[in-house]
Amino acid sequence: MSANRNSRFGRMKVAVAAGLLLGLAACTNTFRADVSRFQSHLPAPSGQTFAVVADNPALAGGIEFSQYARLVEARMAQQGYVAVPNANEATLIVRFDYGVDNGRERVRSTGFARDPFWGPWYGFGHVGRFGHVGHFGRRGPWGYGWYDPFFDSGRIDSYTVYTSGIDMKIDRKADGARLFEGKAEAVSSSNRLPYLVPNLVDAMFTGFPGNSGETVRITVAPEKQASR
Repeated sequence: MSANRNSRFGRMKVAVAAGLLLGLAACTNTFRADVSRFQSHLPAPSGQTFAVVADNPALAGGIEFSQYARLVEARMAQQGYVAVPNANEATLIVRFDYGVDNGRERVRSTGFARDPFWGPWYGFGHVGRFGHVGHFGRRGPWGYGWYDPFFDSGRIDSYTVYTSGIDMKIDRKADGARLFEGKAEAVSSSNRLPYLVPNLVDAMFTGFPGNSGETVRITVAPEKQASR
C-alpha cells in the first residue's frame, strides 16, 4: 500500500471517529424510548369513556400512582376519550403499570471512547416484578453494535445505567376484551420515576395508537440538570 493511500486511510478514519463521537455526545444527552403497540378493534373516541386503574394491585390507591394516572388521563383526553372517576361507569378500562430496575454498572473509556448506550457489549441482566424494581430484564433492542479498538483508549469511567418502562392495556369493560397493549422502555442514567414515567407516557402517546405490531423509537427531552 502506498504512503499516499495510508495517508488517505488515516484521514478517513479520523473523520469517521469524529463523526461517531459527535453522534454519541448528542445521543447520550437525550432520552430515547422504544415503543411497541398492539391493537384490535380499538374504538374511535366518540362516545367512549374510560378510567385508569393500576394493573399491579400493589400500586392501587397510591399517591404516586395517582399522579402518573393523571398523566395518562390527560393524554387519553387529548385523543378524544372522556375520563370518568368510577371504573364501573367507564366503557374502557385503561390498565397502567410502571417500573425501573436496580441498574447495572457500566464501564467506558474516555478520549476516543466507547459508549454503553451503543456498544454491543451492553446487556441487560436484571429481572424483577414489574412495578417493584423492574419488569425489563430481557435483552432489549438498544444495541447499535459498533466497536473498534481504535476508539478504546483513554481514562476508564464506571457508572450506572437503568432500564425503565411502562405497560398500558385497554380493555372493553362490557366483555373484558383486550383492545390495546403497549409498552415503552428506555435505558438511561436516571432511576427517578418522576422523571422517567412522564417521558415514557409521552413516548407511548406519540402517534397513538400507532401501527399494530410495530416498534418505534421515540426521542423526548432530556432530564434537566440541576444548576450549579
